[in-house]
Amino acid sequence: MCRGARLADRIELRVFGLDCADEVAMLRHELEPLVRSSDRLAFDILRGKLTVAPGAPAVDADAVRAAVARTGMRAELWQDVPAGDPRAAWQRLGRTALTSASGVLTLAAFGLHAARGGIVAALGSEGLGTDTATPAAVAGLYTAAVATGGWFILPRAWSAARRLRPDMNLLMTIAVIGAAAIGEWFEAAVVTFLFAVSLALESWSVNRARRAVEALLAFAPPTARAIQDDGAIVDVPAEDVAVGARLLVKPGDRIPLDGFVRQGTSHVNEAPITGESLPVEKAPGADVFAGTINTDGALEIEVTRIVGDTTLAQIIRMVGEAQSRRSPSEQWVDRFARVYTPAILGLAIVVAIVPPLVAGGWSDWLYRALVLLVIGCPCALVISTPVSIVASLAAAARHGVLVKGGAFIEVPARLRAVALDKTGTLTEGAPRVVTVTPLNGHDERELLGVLGAIEAHSDHPLARAIVSHVQTAGLPPMAAADVRAVDGRGVTAMVNGKRYWLGSHRFLEEQRQATPDVHDRLEAMSGAGHTVVVVGTDAHVCGLVTLADRVRAESPGAVAALRAAGVEHVVMLTGDNHPTAERIAEESGISEVRAELLPADKVAAVEDLVRRYGTVAMIGDGVNDAPAMGRATIGIAMGAAGSDAAIEAADVALMADDLSRLAWLIRHSRRTLAIIRQNVVLSIGVKAVFVALTFTGYTTLWAAIAADMGVSLVVIANALRLLASWPRS
Repeated sequence: MCRGARLADRIELRVFGLDCADEVAMLRHELEPLVRSSDRLAFDILRGKLTVAPGAPAVDADAVRAAVARTGMRAELWQDVPAGDPRAAWQRLGRTALTSASGVLTLAAFGLHAARGGIVAALGSEGLGTDTATPAAVAGLYTAAVATGGWFILPRAWSAARRLRPDMNLLMTIAVIGAAAIGEWFEAAVVTFLFAVSLALESWSVNRARRAVEALLAFAPPTARAIQDDGAIVDVPAEDVAVGARLLVKPGDRIPLDGFVRQGTSHVNEAPITGESLPVEKAPGADVFAGTINTDGALEIEVTRIVGDTTLAQIIRMVGEAQSRRSPSEQWVDRFARVYTPAILGLAIVVAIVPPLVAGGWSDWLYRALVLLVIGCPCALVISTPVSIVASLAAAARHGVLVKGGAFIEVPARLRAVALDKTGTLTEGAPRVVTVTPLNGHDERELLGVLGAIEAHSDHPLARAIVSHVQTAGLPPMAAADVRAVDGRGVTAMVNGKRYWLGSHRFLEEQRQATPDVHDRLEAMSGAGHTVVVVGTDAHVCGLVTLADRVRAESPGAVAALRAAGVEHVVMLTGDNHPTAERIAEESGISEVRAELLPADKVAAVEDLVRRYGTVAMIGDGVNDAPAMGRATIGIAMGAAGSDAAIEAADVALMADDLSRLAWLIRHSRRTLAIIRQNVVLSIGVKAVFVALTFTGYTTLWAAIAADMGVSLVVIANALRLLASWPRS
């Protein structure tokens, strides 16, 4: 689906070469004078997307593209394209070709020079600039090697120089120019080639994480089987299907769009959305999501979202946008690099000038200064953290955990307390019949028949639970007449010619049939945390039905896993009554309960936890608990699949109703932090060693850049280990 440059003055561009924070900084510098506010700029690194929001002054897409071009990158109007975009592939191919050409030209120049003047001459400046033709040809080959290797580097170096903000591109360019100026052509070419290789590796590593997320698009088929009004089935592009259309999904097919089941039953593998590979049973009325796999039965579904608004599309979009919300580690690396890079440049200038003034040897100290520039380049350090965060976000999304930014991927590692809502979080969120107690000579089947007949006329959650229980019991339907609600306290109706009533304890007392035995039973049932519905006639009480919201099967294990993961305190916050709350807490393994809380009370409870424990998570449904989730260090929404509100309200969205993902998220966050720390220590440690070797004269330009590239390779490989956190379907 192609979009224009403007949508109410909104500009969306695909930027080729947008791979890391350095490129974002360059683009911001060029674009902020144009748009007058950085808040109008949004960058999606995973998809290489630049968005300029509407505002004053109005800007033209061509002006934005020209500003992008000044950074050495290229932009074009945004198009939603599937994974494996051929234009991006050509961009990568061009980078690979130029980098390879640089390496080939360097080897050719070295071989030609060695053949003419020997290995020693080829490794140094001897022989170049003599009166023979061959060294001039060698110099030409080395120059070509530097030009091809520096094709993507020089524009960025120039941009950094204009901004007066030295970065690794500028450091490397100065080192290469300096090496060529003193006749170290071999080292100038090798440095350029190896640095181009390191940038290509950076681009490759981000592209791998990018492809990992964009591959989710492949889960949604490009076509759908649309059912026409006359019953004919026609294959149409998924992007042309409108809301309300009917689709046929055969066994083994992927569901093309979000919707609900109109006809048919089947099991659907929802792993692309929730990360849960066990198939979920689907019957008429059940929601289904684009990209999930229909396994064993034909389904007719009605579409509820167009292709760009499906839950799958939202996940991909949110993960991409999450990269702009930078983690504390990324922010620290940025601050460090902003001080470190100019400091290295200044130190190199001092090394090039001060020692020669004192002791002479200008050429030797200039060479050491160039080596210092190369080894001082923060390439590995700058690459390592963003790649770690991108890989971590991608792995979490594939695991059914949507983390809305690098700023939130590190928080779970430090959690000390977790607050959980009750309904829909620890429990299933819907009442179910627990016991049916006939009284005064009535039997269970008769009682359920009457209940089913009367409650079939109500849409109350308790009524739906009772009707569902009656249907499960397989009882034949009965008819009720003259059904009347009694001011919210109960209902009366005629069934089989007899008047029945049903309702609460209060309604029972109004009927003046509350015998001591019935009263004691009601008190015991209510004290156990159950809701009680009383059924009676004009003569007596016919029976009692208890209902309760059941604890999720995984809740006790999830709470235990949280404690095993190091969470010191787990508390339940609910607006329900104390007996019910205490029953749910006991079944879930939670020791502290705060019940009968209004939304403001939940906020106060979370604030108290933050004061006591510092780092606190609040887990709820993402809507009703939004105030408390906003006050917590991190808000986590349960069961957000298909819910726009839940995804928007929380910092983290668990796409499936699975509390066990909380402990996984904590472990994943700690693993992410550990890998980031390993990479930072390794990057700085290797540089410290080579800086010391530089001052003693025991290293060379090519050895320094080889070491830097080697560290870059190691930290990238270490960061990409996070992708191994993906679940196996």
